[in-house]
Amino acid sequence: MTEQASATVNSPAEAGRRERKRQQQLDHLADTAWRLFEADGFEAVTMERIAEVADVSKVTLYRHFPAKEALLRHVFHSELRAAWPDIQPELARVGAGRARLARFLELQAAWCESRRTFLLPYVRYRLADHRLPSEGRERSGMDLIFAELIAQGQATGEFRADLPAPLLAMHFQFAHLATLLRCLSDERLSLAAEFATMLDLICNGLGARP
Repeated sequence: MTEQASATVNSPAEAGRRERKRQQQLDHLADTAWRLFEADGFEAVTMERIAEVADVSKVTLYRHFPAKEALLRHVFHSELRAAWPDIQPELARVGAGRARLARFLELQAAWCESRRTFLLPYVRYRLADHRLPSEGRERSGMDLIFAELIAQGQATGEFRADLPAPLLAMHFQFAHLATLLRCLSDERLSLAAEFATMLDLICNGLGARP
């Protein structure tokens, strides 16, 4: 290979093209799996069936997604990234701070209800992944959303500002996850109502009401 050809292969433009193709394949595989999950149920669909319908080899599928739950993760994280810009005008209609967090949780509860059948295997898979983000663990971006909404509340003086927003978001996310898991283990519970209770506890603590 000549030096000119080598430079072309390793150029930023070529690297960007390869990454776009990789993302397109990931999206294709995940979209195919999601259609099958919705049609036949998560448990009934095999990785072999996904590979067959997506028209790829099993080796290719497993190289990108080691388990069905990883395909769910890709779908859900992609949906969150796509939805976040679209819901910001809705959030802007209410004041920064608690009201805005509450509205986001209402919207998220509605999304979770529409995906409730698939959420438990997704959450279990996420919890079983003990890697750090620097080690390749894929983040949902929810921590960044919570940090942004909390920072907006800090800017208005509604939330305490002596601790950084990312630290407060981390604690908030743990409470959020615990609430989600509780609801997923008991179908009688309303996610919207439980998220509202969780937010009240976070904002008001355990103190007795006057």
